[in-house]
Amino acid sequence: MISETLIKGQLLIAEPSIIGDLSFNRSVILLADHDKDGSVGFIINKPLKYTINDLIPDIDSRLKIYNGGPVEQDNLYFIHNVPDLIPNSIEISNGIYWGGDFESTKALINTGKINKNNIRFFLGYTGWSESQLQSEMDANSWIITSNNYKNKIIGKSSTHFWKEQIMELGGDYLIWSNAPENPYLN
Repeated sequence: MISETLIKGQLLIAEPSIIGDLSFNRSVILLADHDKDGSVGFIINKPLKYTINDLIPDIDSRLKIYNGGPVEQDNLYFIHNVPDLIPNSIEISNGIYWGGDFESTKALINTGKINKNNIRFFLGYTGWSESQLQSEMDANSWIITSNNYKNKIIGKSSTHFWKEQIMELGGDYLIWSNAPENPYLN
């Protein structure tokens, strides 16, 4: 369901017209925060070649790291669906939480109490200043949809997630579902 109003917890789907932008071409972003001062989100469908163990050797796990966006790519962020296990988490919406006590999180991963269906790590985030995201919406850069997956989106999204979302939109978007990522190379 396409929406006109920005609310945290929604998904931003990159319009097919965003071509050549390495960060946002075929991106699906979970909007983690939105208010009068700006917006923050995480690209949820762009895995990197790193695992959490590559970045933090004392975490014994092969959980993938995702490119969260072009801002502060030297910082690690995470979302999860287990606020009862990770203290100091901030609810985004629909049972999805942002951050929390990292020492507890490390211990929970190492003991197998949380897994890839419960947590997702990102290098960087996507950020917009006051009214910047609305300007991009007005320029038809993004499609806003509800997060129908709720907190299960953490384990659901994949590299093909953009195509799946475009296919769900149907109509004029269907033609883009099988188009090459860079039509200029076609």
